[in-house]
Parts: sequence; structure tokens; C-alpha cells
Amino acid sequence: MANAYDYVVNNGLQSTSTYPYTSVDTQPCYYDSRLAVAHIKDYRFIPKGDEQALADAVATIGPITVALDADHSSFLFYSSGIYEEPNCNPNNLSHAVLLVGYGSEGGKDYWIIKNSWGSSWGEGGFMRMIRDGSNSCGIASYALFPVL
Repeated sequence: MANAYDYVVNNGLQSTSTYPYTSVDTQPCYYDSRLAVAHIKDYRFIPKGDEQALADAVATIGPITVALDADHSSFLFYSSGIYEEPNCNPNNLSHAVLLVGYGSEGGKDYWIIKNSWGSSWGEGGFMRMIRDGSNSCGIASYALFPVL
């Protein structure tokens, strides 16, 4: 994910209207820097494993890029509820998502993440993941945000 931020620091970012997301790995790059609509100066990492720092960052800075262990059918086929996968490994980070907030329901705290798989996955494209201080699925293992 840092490589992606490095690219944006150096080149800027086009809007989805001029460079739509297609989820095809074989698509050639047709980026045009003249069409860049956003730029960042740098990016910062959240201290590894620090869920309180992660919660503080999403509350005060905004959405945070995080990596997760998504190598489980329970993740792939998630449809609703507060996600808990006992076999998640915080050191097996396989998928990048956007952490957009947190909340609580029925005495269970959760993170709110936005996935890139479209609105038919999860709860309209979002997932609620258990937030219990155990770094569930590695949510706090590799987290960073842009500096505008």
C-alpha cells in the first residue's frame, strides 16, 4: 500500500470518472497526469498493533488504509453482522481495505471497513469487524493515511 501512496505522491490521482476501477489485473495503465484531480504530500503509518492509535486516527484524521488477513471463506462470503474469524492471522495480511469508523452494538465493539468489491458484498460494500483489542485479522498491523 505504501507503493500506491508513493505513486500518488509522485503523480497525483485521477477521478473515477476519467479512470474507472475495473478489478482487472491485466488492464494496461492509461494514467494521464494532466487529468489528476488529487495530490498528496506524503503519508504516515499508525504504530503497528496499536488499536487505540488507529481509533484515534480514524476519529480525528478520517479514513485510514489498512491491510487484513482476508484469506478465509468467511471473509469472502461475509454478508452481515459483526465479523469474527478465529483463524485470522494478524501477520498474514492479504487484502487492503479502508477503515472508515467504529461503533458498538449489543455490547460488542466493531470497526467499520469499506471493501473494494462493490455494494453486493457485505453490508452494502462495508463490513463490521470485531474491535476487541486483539488486532483482529491484523487490522492494526499495517495502517497508513495520506498527508494532504
